[in-house]
Amino acid sequence: MHALWVLRNELLGPESDTDDSGSFNGIVAQPSPFTRYNRILEMAPQMDLKQLLVACAEIVSEADTISFSDRQVAVSAAEALMEILEKQVSVSGEPLQRLGAYMLEGLRARLLSSGSIIYKKLKCKEPTSSELMSYMHVLYQICPYYKFAYMSANVVIGEAMENENRIHVIDFQIAQGSQWVSFIQALSRRPGGPPYIRITGIDDSQSAHARGGGLDLVGQRLAQVAKSCGVPFEFHGAAMSGCDVQLENLQVRHGEALAVNFPYILHHMPDESVNTMNHRDRLLRLVKSLSPKVVTLVEQESNTNTSTFFQRFCETLDYYTAMFESIDATRPREDRQRISAEEHCVARDVVNIIACEGTERVERHELFGKWRLRLMMAGFSPVQLSPSVGISIRDMLKEYSSNYRLAEGHGALYLGWKNRALATSSAWR
Repeated sequence: MHALWVLRNELLGPESDTDDSGSFNGIVAQPSPFTRYNRILEMAPQMDLKQLLVACAEIVSEADTISFSDRQVAVSAAEALMEILEKQVSVSGEPLQRLGAYMLEGLRARLLSSGSIIYKKLKCKEPTSSELMSYMHVLYQICPYYKFAYMSANVVIGEAMENENRIHVIDFQIAQGSQWVSFIQALSRRPGGPPYIRITGIDDSQSAHARGGGLDLVGQRLAQVAKSCGVPFEFHGAAMSGCDVQLENLQVRHGEALAVNFPYILHHMPDESVNTMNHRDRLLRLVKSLSPKVVTLVEQESNTNTSTFFQRFCETLDYYTAMFESIDATRPREDRQRISAEEHCVARDVVNIIACEGTERVERHELFGKWRLRLMMAGFSPVQLSPSVGISIRDMLKEYSSNYRLAEGHGALYLGWKNRALATSSAWR
C-alpha cells in the first residue's frame, strides 16, 4: 500500500484529489518510515522506560528487514531513542532500570554488528576466575534458582536410586560440583552402608574459567567429601560442550544404575532451527539409548528459541524483569557484589538473546510444553514427582521472599516470582 501511495504521488503529484481520509481509490495511505519514526520520537518524552525499550526494539527489528535507504532512517531513529534511554537506565537503579541498561547494550550491539563481533563490543571486562566464582556464589545465595535445580534433582535421583548398590550419575553441567556434596553426604547415611557412586562431570571452557582450573579440581573436591563420609567414589571428567558429547565420552558400565542430570544446560544445545545436526534432540536420543533409571531436567520457563526478534525481546523483557525484581528483594541497589553478579552472570545471557542470531545465539529457552514434546519424541516417559520433592523446595523457599511461588502441573514443578513462572523441574525415564 505504501508503494502504491508513493507511485500515485509520482504519477499524479502530491496535490491530486483524495478524500479526507487520505485514501486513493479505497487504498489507505501508509505513513513513510521517516514520518512514523518522527511520531515515535515526538511521543518519547511521554513514554515510560518499558515503552521506550519496546519502541526502540520495534525500530531495530524493522531495520533488519527494510530497504537500505529506509534502514538508514530506522538506524537514526533507533540511535535517537537510545540516547534518551541512556539517561533513564542504571546498573544501580530499580529492577527495570538495571535490566534496561543491559537490554540497551543488546539493542546497540544488534544495530551495529553481528556474529562474534558482538561479544567483543560488550563493555564488561572479563573477571578473573576467583571473581566470577564469587559472583556466581552471590547469585546462589540471594536467589533460589540454582538451589531449586540442585535440590529437586537430588531428591528425584536419591529416590530412584534407593535400592541400588552401584550408582553412576552423568551431570551435563557439573560447574563446581556443589550439587553432589549433599548428595554424597545423604548416601553416606543410607541404612546398611553407602553404595558405590561414580560421577561423570561434563563442562565447557567457560566453567573451567569460573573454577580457575579443569574438571580435576571438581573430582578432587568430591573425592575428599566422599572419603570423609566413607562413600566409595570415582570421578570421570569430560571437558567439552554437551554438543560434542558422544557415547564413548560417558564411559557407561554394565551393572550400574544410571541417572542423567540436565541443569539449565539443554537450552544451550542448538536444535533443528539452527542447523541440521540438531544436537538438542540427538543428545536426548543418545541418553535414552543408555536406558537411564531417571533423567532430571531443569530449565528456564521462557520462549526465546524460534520466536521472531521482536517477540523474543518482549519475552526477555518480561522474564528478566521478574528475575531482577526477585534479586532486588535481597540486596541494596548500590551493592557492588550484586551489580557485578548481575553484570557477569545475567547480563551476558540477556545480550546474547537480543543481539545474536544463528550459531552465535546460545541462549535458546523453550517452555516446558515444548521440552515435554521433545523428550516424549525421544522415547522418554514422564516420572511422577513424589511429594517429598515439593516439600524440600518449600522448606528451602522459607529462607526467601514470600513472593516466590511453587506450583505443580503437567508433571513438572514450577518456580516463579509473583505471577511469572521462571523455572521448571521434571523427571523422565
